[in-house]
Amino acid sequence: MACKVSGTAFITGGGNGIGKTTAFTLAQNGIEALSLLDVNEVLLQRTKNELATSHPNVAVELTVGDVSKEVCVDEAVRRTVERFGRIDISVHCAGIVGQPTATHELTAAEWQRVIDINQTGVLLCQKAVIRQMLTQESRGLRLGRGTIVNMASMFGVVAPGGWSGLSAYTASKHAVVAFSKMDAKAYIQQEIRINAICPGYTDTDLIRTYWDAGFMEPDSQRVAIGRRAQPEEIADALLFLASPMSSYMVGSALVVDGGYTA
Repeated sequence: MACKVSGTAFITGGGNGIGKTTAFTLAQNGIEALSLLDVNEVLLQRTKNELATSHPNVAVELTVGDVSKEVCVDEAVRRTVERFGRIDISVHCAGIVGQPTATHELTAAEWQRVIDINQTGVLLCQKAVIRQMLTQESRGLRLGRGTIVNMASMFGVVAPGGWSGLSAYTASKHAVVAFSKMDAKAYIQQEIRINAICPGYTDTDLIRTYWDAGFMEPDSQRVAIGRRAQPEEIADALLFLASPMSSYMVGSALVVDGGYTA
């Protein structure tokens, strides 16, 4: 079986980084429709324009909104279903690192900002998408009613080493892994398959800024492969989780970190 996908995919954080790369990877591998949610309208439109050039046969729906606001998430899911009829794959990539701050100096407001986007945002997306998938007909043994992939982090399974100041980020990503596992068991009998992906340091604009500023030293030296991941490498692993190739994976936290946690 080839690592191919079909139907409609809903992706948050689709304007940039891993979310954007995932949209292109799914388009290259069989997806027929994409619904993208992002808070940045300019980046979102740019993604759509680039998709129209490289994959003109893929239909694209855009929603500008904040994943930490339930009304925005519900509207994005509603628009997706209104246009395409169902959601077969849902990938929740929207997230932030936050301002690196030692815990004893971390403000409650900054903690809450990271938790709202990284943790509550993923939960709201998962809630809305599960509610929709429960109404859908199954597409068979290996496809089911749909599959969900939540974006966690290698810091959802371990803590950072020498790079301090990521207590909110690390807590939020551990939570994503935890409720991915919880709901994976809760909904697999309804043929909704849920997993998390845990990338390491990835060559996105956000991580590159911290990396180049030296915030990640000496922690980055723990990456056995000796470099940052390309976004396409993470998206390829995500493609596997979203495809029927991984149909027996339920509640997994797939670590793609260049050997950091080995």
